[in-house]
Amino acid sequence: MTHPAPEARSFLPPSRSDAAYSDAGWADETESWEAVAPSALVHRVRWHTGLSQAEFAAAFAIDPGHLRALERGAAQPDSVLVAYLTVIDRAPDLVRSALRTY
Repeated sequence: MTHPAPEARSFLPPSRSDAAYSDAGWADETESWEAVAPSALVHRVRWHTGLSQAEFAAAFAIDPGHLRALERGAAQPDSVLVAYLTVIDRAPDLVRSALRTY
């Protein structure tokens, strides 16, 4: 499987520069998450890792059925899952390492 080239990891709209919003705080990011469909949010984070649904679910301890439902738009992520996906998106290796220590 060929992995796609990585893209900028941000949920901010492309018209905003990272430098201009680096000190903006979590409020601006939370507002931008609301503009992204939950299914697109989940799929985008998974795409950044280059993993299939099954691989992603196993690697990050997410129920595979719930992950499928999220990507189909049949379920909505709660704020905790959105935060977890954000951490996965920004530091997937760190999250994997932390989960392996359990």
